[in-house]
Amino acid sequence: MPEFLVELYVPRGEAEGTVLGVARAREAAEELNRRGTEIRYLRSIFVPDDETCFHLYRAASIEAVREAESLAGLRFERISEAAGEPR
Repeated sequence: MPEFLVELYVPRGEAEGTVLGVARAREAAEELNRRGTEIRYLRSIFVPDDETCFHLYRAASIEAVREAESLAGLRFERISEAAGEPR
């Protein structure tokens, strides 16, 4: 299943909200999975100096990732298919 990287802008004054955003993204993916959408939240990376947070998902489609971020109430800049580690 492909992996997707979501990029979110996080202003310096709102950095503490990244923890809440990660929890909501994880919960949204779990909810979609219960509903039958193949998606799994994998991890996040927060880069404070760049005011950027990344969420990494494994999902059947980019649409599933969009739906998860939307369900979590998160506004993202873009979603890209990621190349994982060679297996």
